[in-house]
Amino acid sequence: MVFLDITATIEGRNTMLNVVSKTAEQVFIPLTVGGGIRTLDDIRELLKSGADKVSINTAAVKDPSLVWEAAEKFGSQCIVVAVDGKYVSPGKWEVYINSGRTPTGIQVLDWVKEVEKAGAGEILLTSIDADGTQKGYDIELTRLVSQKVSIPVIASGGAGEPLHFYQVLTEGKADAALAASLFHYGILTIPNLKKYLQEKGVEVRV
Repeated sequence: MVFLDITATIEGRNTMLNVVSKTAEQVFIPLTVGGGIRTLDDIRELLKSGADKVSINTAAVKDPSLVWEAAEKFGSQCIVVAVDGKYVSPGKWEVYINSGRTPTGIQVLDWVKEVEKAGAGEILLTSIDADGTQKGYDIELTRLVSQKVSIPVIASGGAGEPLHFYQVLTEGKADAALAASLFHYGILTIPNLKKYLQEKGVEVRV
């Protein structure tokens, strides 16, 4: 489960620790939390509140040493770097920060390699172009990033039907696929989606 407080950075506040704590008390699967993380102390507080992993985006771009320091302090296994990419030209996507509002001039494929070297344990990759469209994940972007790094890549943005999950996990070579509104509004259920993927030959825990 991924809990992203997407306006925390823009509003200049920390992630809502009480919400994280209450969620961790009720949920017994790995919980990744992101939003408003700027320092090692922020990461420590989230882990103390019950998060298993923390997701860093804007702060990592502004200070790449944070990724290295966090991995050294808490272990790579709990440091996720979230990357929001927007299509620029064939084979090129630009990293955006501040919830996808601010371009950085950094190329996604260069950035994911850099954070992997810094010690990130996972990449949470969101296609800004596909996000919210429900027309499918950005297969090309996901595949290129997955081939660029050796750490797990979680694909995000664009899921609209079971086929999209199958495509990003096979053609896109993603290790996992994230979706929000499809589950929130009951368009898909997780058991049915897992059954579909299993029938298509994708290894899932049912």
